[in-house]
Amino acid sequence: MKERVTLNTKEQNRLIVLNQVERGMLTAREAAEVLDLSLRHIRRILAAYRKEGAQALAHGNRGRRPYNTLGGNLKKQIVDLAQSIYAGCNTQHFTELLAERENIALSRSSVRFILLEAGIKSPRKRRAPKHRSRRERYPQEGMLLQIDGSRDDWLEGRGPYLTLVGAIDDATGKVPYALFRGQEDAQGYTLLLRHIVESLGIPEALYHDGHGIFERSKREPESLEEQLTGRRKPTQFGRMMEEMGIISITSLSPQAKGRIERLWGTFQDRLKSELRIAGAKRAEEANQVLWSFLPRFNNRFAVPAREPGSALSPNS
Repeated sequence: MKERVTLNTKEQNRLIVLNQVERGMLTAREAAEVLDLSLRHIRRILAAYRKEGAQALAHGNRGRRPYNTLGGNLKKQIVDLAQSIYAGCNTQHFTELLAERENIALSRSSVRFILLEAGIKSPRKRRAPKHRSRRERYPQEGMLLQIDGSRDDWLEGRGPYLTLVGAIDDATGKVPYALFRGQEDAQGYTLLLRHIVESLGIPEALYHDGHGIFERSKREPESLEEQLTGRRKPTQFGRMMEEMGIISITSLSPQAKGRIERLWGTFQDRLKSELRIAGAKRAEEANQVLWSFLPRFNNRFAVPAREPGSALSPNS
């Protein structure tokens, strides 16, 4: 028996418009104008509707108990969890973990009120947004992957410093793979690229910094052969990209890699908390937590590409 879905008038109007888009009677842009929403938000709603049906249009708090009707025992349980197992998690992340692991489904605002009543503030300090326009995403998945490494105290003193090597798809914000290494090295990037190619396909381009793993330093003297050909010999990783036909793009500044830099900021908040909850002390344990974390992260933060399909080429 199908679950019954109750929609209010506003949600019913959205359903009618989305069905018109599905039947080709309206474009997504026209639907955005009719519903007075941004085109990006319409695409997000459409993706959710196609995946979940009308249930995706119902307000997220529907069916949840209001904050002011929660029993004292439940509030105490939430406070105890916030101060023990999930200590250090930001409020949004904590709310999601309560639903995923403790079967406690509450809105973020309800959890926030409970914690504030107990004198517990979110450890994440929000910075004022910077007023600058971001580069528009590539239109299709697989056209451009940003790759980078982030060295940090990921284990918060329980183990050695590690470098997180990962990639993010520019069109969707999806993280296809990442892994912890002792250092930022060519083998780590090779393992990263190999996994992506074998599991998804070959991307059209990789966007990276000027690290010697990707290209030879301009300060390094040219060989006679390089002078005659007018071309620097590629590094081992660079040669691998050439053999697979992957375009290599070097960023000129950290700001140019904004998408993956913001990814590291989110990981240093959420992933560190999950590593702490799991008690990870070694790179092997950290990788197990990471690989369990990535699918949930992508479900939470990835967005649909502007254009359907994929630019990833099959690995022949």
